[in-house]
Amino acid sequence: MSLLIYTHSLTPRVRYAVHTLVGDMLGVAFALTDDRQHFLAHEGPRLSYTHLPVADELHQWCHRLLFDKGIDEQAVAMGMHEGTVTLFSHRAQGSALPFDPFAASFYLLTRYEEYLPHRRDQYGRFEAQESVAYQNGFLQQPVVDRWAIMLGNLLRQRWPHIEMKGRSYAHISTLDIDNAYAFRYKGLARTVGAMARDVLRADMSTLRQRLSVLFGSGHDPYDTYTYLLDLHARHHARTIIFFLLGDYGVNDKNVAHDMPGLRSLIKHLADHVQLGIHPSFASNAGGGRMLMEKQRLEAIIHRPVLASRQHFLVLHMPHTYRRLVQAGITEDHSMGYAACTGFRAGTCTPYRHYDLDLEAPTPLTVYPFAVMDATLRYYMKLTPEQSMEHISALNATVREVQGTFISLWHNETLSDQGIWAQWRQVYDHVMRVGE
Repeated sequence: MSLLIYTHSLTPRVRYAVHTLVGDMLGVAFALTDDRQHFLAHEGPRLSYTHLPVADELHQWCHRLLFDKGIDEQAVAMGMHEGTVTLFSHRAQGSALPFDPFAASFYLLTRYEEYLPHRRDQYGRFEAQESVAYQNGFLQQPVVDRWAIMLGNLLRQRWPHIEMKGRSYAHISTLDIDNAYAFRYKGLARTVGAMARDVLRADMSTLRQRLSVLFGSGHDPYDTYTYLLDLHARHHARTIIFFLLGDYGVNDKNVAHDMPGLRSLIKHLADHVQLGIHPSFASNAGGGRMLMEKQRLEAIIHRPVLASRQHFLVLHMPHTYRRLVQAGITEDHSMGYAACTGFRAGTCTPYRHYDLDLEAPTPLTVYPFAVMDATLRYYMKLTPEQSMEHISALNATVREVQGTFISLWHNETLSDQGIWAQWRQVYDHVMRVGE
């Protein structure tokens, strides 16, 4: 039983929004038309997305956003429906919902507000505080998923036998390897310089640990890979590990990509989990660095690299995603904030990226993450116990809409030493609640 959707103008924006909510998130077979007579003759389920009802179909009032071209400031008209915050609210008679779920979802998923003039932080990132979600208190809620479910409920009420594929909860654990080892494989110059700093700071504890690792009697604290693989095998978690392979710089300080020890580690991990590239901070300047770093990883593991996450989570719309597409990346995992947990794009469901400047969807699928270790520790300043409570609440929210719970961690976080003491139990907790 296919759903026919009528609209007065079949714009690329309408096609994208309907395909995302109805096709991808609800799994409903549908067709779009701007032919009123064809719509009136359809004997199956009918939905009109226009200003006024056509006949006796399920009608949804439309905002002008999906029929406009260009990028302009939008009055998003906040509202509330069934306990969920809404955007582009209205009072049109006969509308199935008192807001436009397609325009609202399009606004959040495309990161429309990030194309507009905005304040950036010290790393050039769009700040969470600038977002409509933060300012209106719904950053912690996957509102797009809830809006899709509202629409699905209305369709099912009207046509109980309409087919929907159903949503299913999933968990993906992701890790960034910014610095594969604390002491090993750093090269002579970096090692001597680090030892000199230890002496100047009178940090004898670190110096002793460094020397014990270098002489083979101690364990490198960032070498948490056996623990990770064992834990993930027990919980059968889908895992993606992103490696930073950029050249050394102020914000890029991993082990050199041509170090045999690092290459051996990468090959070992590639035998067990999916690997992705972690484009360096320097790659944001362009010059083909992103592609070069991806090719470095591919040369090590001898297979295509399709997943990526930006170092420092630096996303510049639409330039970053265009570089990823040009480099052959099909999955990006950067959609989240460093300073806040929650849902930057309003969803916990992977979705197709739409380039507003080009007015077209791209081959890139965006995987939004909900929580990062550094956010909990550095920005929110939570204890391990508080972090576990916060993670449980986020996970419950994702489960409520049968979404995908994605968390972001680092190998050094799991060292259980220094400022990260007791944080391994937090990651254990993530694996348990994520199942």
